[in-house]
Amino acid sequence: MRNSVKQIALSLNIAEWQIDKAIELLSNGATIPFIARYRKEYTGELTDIQLLEIKRDWDRALMLDDRKKSVIKLLEELNLLTAELKIKIDQAITIAEVEDIYLPYKPKRKTRAIIARDKGLEPLAKMIMSENLTNIEEAASKFVSQKLNVTDIEEALSGARDIIAEWINEYQWVRQKLRSQFEKQSILSSKCSKGKEEEGAKYNAWFDWSERANKAPSHRILAMYRGEKEGFLKLKIEPDKEVAIQFLTSRLIKKDGPSAVQKKLAIIDAVKRLIFPTLETEIRANLKEKADETSIKVFGDNLNQLLLAPPLGQKRVLAIDPGFRTGCKLVCLDKTGKLLHNDTIYPHPPQRETTMAMKKINNLVDSHNIEAIAIGNGTAGRETEILIERIKFKRDIIAVSVNEDGASVYSASAAAREEFPEYDITVRGAVSIGRRLLDPLAELVKIDPKSIGVGQYQHDVNQKSLKQSLQSTVEICVNKVGVDLNTASKELLTYVSGLGPKIAYSVIDYRNNNGNFNNRNELLRVPGLGKKAFEQAAGFLRIKNGDNILDSTAVHPEHYEVVYRIARNKGVKLEQLIGDKELKSTLNLDRFIDDKIGIVTLNDILEELEKPGRDPRKKFVTFKYDSNIKTISDISPGMKLNGTVTNITAFGAFINLGIHESALLHKSQIANEYVSNPADYLRINQQVEVVVIEVDIERKRIGLSMKDVYKS
Repeated sequence: MRNSVKQIALSLNIAEWQIDKAIELLSNGATIPFIARYRKEYTGELTDIQLLEIKRDWDRALMLDDRKKSVIKLLEELNLLTAELKIKIDQAITIAEVEDIYLPYKPKRKTRAIIARDKGLEPLAKMIMSENLTNIEEAASKFVSQKLNVTDIEEALSGARDIIAEWINEYQWVRQKLRSQFEKQSILSSKCSKGKEEEGAKYNAWFDWSERANKAPSHRILAMYRGEKEGFLKLKIEPDKEVAIQFLTSRLIKKDGPSAVQKKLAIIDAVKRLIFPTLETEIRANLKEKADETSIKVFGDNLNQLLLAPPLGQKRVLAIDPGFRTGCKLVCLDKTGKLLHNDTIYPHPPQRETTMAMKKINNLVDSHNIEAIAIGNGTAGRETEILIERIKFKRDIIAVSVNEDGASVYSASAAAREEFPEYDITVRGAVSIGRRLLDPLAELVKIDPKSIGVGQYQHDVNQKSLKQSLQSTVEICVNKVGVDLNTASKELLTYVSGLGPKIAYSVIDYRNNNGNFNNRNELLRVPGLGKKAFEQAAGFLRIKNGDNILDSTAVHPEHYEVVYRIARNKGVKLEQLIGDKELKSTLNLDRFIDDKIGIVTLNDILEELEKPGRDPRKKFVTFKYDSNIKTISDISPGMKLNGTVTNITAFGAFINLGIHESALLHKSQIANEYVSNPADYLRINQQVEVVVIEVDIERKRIGLSMKDVYKS
């Protein structure tokens, strides 16, 4: 596995010793957030992103190693393993290379070449390959045999060519060369399936399409693969066959003669029947894997930004889940998100009880001391915002449009039913909207990330890889922010480093039975939470107003002793270190360095003491859409509008303009320069100024531009 470590180090531009340390920690059960936060010195300050890349590449290396071992074992069982063959397998750097080595020895079903060998035609094939025949028909006639079922010369030659074609297919150098041709020169072409023009109209852009496969963007590959899967498109991915045939001809045929004709026919057959079909399958899988990786990364980046969106903080909130016929569901929440009251108003058609609705909202704002109003951005969302703007409150109240994607999923979930068994899904949905405003992270972890609406072709990618990636993203975000041990939900605790659903449930159960945790060490009393889980989790769990002020910080318990030493050195109480901005500049840090703690960790501790429990999320900022824009009919080309970024894809971004329809900002319209990756220019929830360049009311599509507007 040493070669694998070297390759990972080279590809990621990270020192080999750092890869070794990261793999050691990961193999021993350490989580990525824990390693990134509390083992910086041990790994040379590897970030969570670098650790994810190392884990991904190491998992692939383990898969390669497993396949090597499996092939070696199979060859041993067949008594075919030689020292030379084992060395070749050990030195292979891809699974494809291992399979190429194994191919000639791999047990086969009854191929045309096997049938020809059974007829005794392999000696003829060897004669043709040697190019020493002067009279090929005469040589072939000797193999015509009723007993072996070879009826004539042509059948003998055909069988010999089948054997030669299989040899060519199994030559490792042939497969490597043609694989390279596939990777570099393949054309991805697409045609409409016969008779599917109308039914597959949404794929009409690819009814007659071709482009270099290695240049095709991930979103287009996934869209075309979907079109093929649904039966509307026929795809072909391959380089020029004639180039491959000419290359093999130049390498395999040494001179003109009777054997050359037969070898050329065998080459053509090998390319068309054996090599190209298998390599096309391989490149299809490779393109899909790369497209999946890009799409999953886009999803992960978007999810990261969404989860780390600024929280409003502890405010009393009135949340509204808007609707027309069924009315708008209202809930009042206290500062911690606890449900205090629920109601329904009918301000919109068909009831139009506008005055009564405005009065009820005003009364609820007064009676519950509401400080903010959260309005779901779905159906009737814009109309409800306009209604709120008309109400004259007695004090300043901020009203915020909240993305409600996935709220209905949460409201129907077991977690929501467990928390609110006596309320229906509409009330639960409104609670989710309000809590998203208070703390997006704490609420969104309760929902399957795929339901949040920030993905790109999420149903087309490898679902196992997607789930693993999104779970890692959520885990990193949760631990980056930290979790209040005494108020966190089971769902939030599940993502804390080292816990998981089973221990999270035990923590909640212990809390319910024993009251709030008073210190971090009390975690060791939780059934199932051992020393390893404690090590991984403790630094990310906060206890406010507990026995030890350090328990409210991100300082890990394993480092408390050095903080006590610092306090003794300064001659102050522990509490006096908290918030001391001069602490770092007045300490001789060398005095506190030992074999367990170095300068990097010390600096981390001092920064944490200066700003204990600091939240990495940005400060919450309110945003208002243009009050004159209520529907798509109010928008026309040339308008300059404000909007927020709701989703980023490989081809652009979707912008919320305050109406039901999202608008597309294609990557070609983001800046005056060429934009390769929209994520380099935009982020989720970013407020942007855009110009409308296209409006299609019938298809409900809006095109935007930021050219001459974008500022880096």
